[in-house]
Amino acid sequence: MRILAILTGCFALTWGAMTSGTVYDQVTSKPIKNAIIIAEGREYRSDENGIFSVPESKVIGVRAIGYKRKFYTKGGKMVLTPFTPKALYLSSFGATHNGIMGNAKELIAATELNALVIDIKMDRGQVAYATANPTANRIGAQKLILFKDLKNFVSKLKCEGIYTIARIVTFKDTPLVALHPQWGVHRSDGSLFQDKEGLYWIDASRKESWDYPISIATEAAEAGFDEIQFDYIRFPDAKGIVFSVPNTQAERVKAIAGFLEKARSRLTPYNVFISADIFGYTSWNDTDTDIGQRVDALSPYVDYLSPMLYPSGFHMGIPGYRNPVAANYEIVKQSLDRALKKSGTSPLAYRPWLQAFRDYAFDRRLYGAKEIRDQIRASEDFGSCGWILWNPRNVYSAAGLLKL
Repeated sequence: MRILAILTGCFALTWGAMTSGTVYDQVTSKPIKNAIIIAEGREYRSDENGIFSVPESKVIGVRAIGYKRKFYTKGGKMVLTPFTPKALYLSSFGATHNGIMGNAKELIAATELNALVIDIKMDRGQVAYATANPTANRIGAQKLILFKDLKNFVSKLKCEGIYTIARIVTFKDTPLVALHPQWGVHRSDGSLFQDKEGLYWIDASRKESWDYPISIATEAAEAGFDEIQFDYIRFPDAKGIVFSVPNTQAERVKAIAGFLEKARSRLTPYNVFISADIFGYTSWNDTDTDIGQRVDALSPYVDYLSPMLYPSGFHMGIPGYRNPVAANYEIVKQSLDRALKKSGTSPLAYRPWLQAFRDYAFDRRLYGAKEIRDQIRASEDFGSCGWILWNPRNVYSAAGLLKL
């Protein structure tokens, strides 16, 4: 066998008209089952012995949940290093603000943190870098370009050993719907639906609208992000709204799962991890929570599901715990347990969002070291592949974090 190419997360060995290899765990030296192999733009999997055989290709991409994309070769074998992202969320403004980014990097250097989730397509539809996508320019989504050189920005973070996740706000997009009102969610009287912030939503069942957010995701992958995270990957939770399909659970779930399937297909050549943010109560509800999110339906199309398990968001509590902000461990642990039972996958296929902001729904408590650590402990006891701290103001400290 001879090596054709070794890139970040890419590798190839030739054997006649096929490419074969074995994927191993760097720590345990055991084979990795179900590793993802990318060849000629298609996705394959390793067997229980870590062995794969795919059509011959100049470059092959390799990844597995719970591991880095970067690997090395030893004795003709492909070796992946276990990795658990522990992340902070930064808005596009925070990520390009010297003080906020500086604080984040100081925390990463001093604590267990090792990853960042960064807005690329923002909540109000703005695309934060200079995109080549003509739609973004046509709809006015380029009025504020914060990342002057996105590829260079990502490259510098990766040189510092920081795992990078690009957050794409998917179906909440006022600029796109304003130009293409036929793609928007409508009210029963025919007018465009606006949420409490006055923002328009894309009707996720309109397949013709899918290309735009997916194209932004592919540019983020080309820029070097390790993971693409789709947020607002749902229908709005409102009464009296209509879509291009009947407003039923079956149609809603079909649309959201269909979008993720299409996105995964488009992103396959980049060998990038794919994740989706979901409501916390999807772990508990047997329905799609009226928004198209069911963990069993979405998990086949992503590497990671990221339920938003902020205790303040559990307005009804959970069974046995009426006051969620006094039960931070239980909210996170039991929600993850329930989600896993529904998806039948692996704890490593989950990476929850955790609360790092002041409670707004119950007793207004500050979320300090104990509250944050209880959530982290629950996530780790469950066995998730890391966690993400959310503070919408991007204000973080070392409270609750293990120091190096």
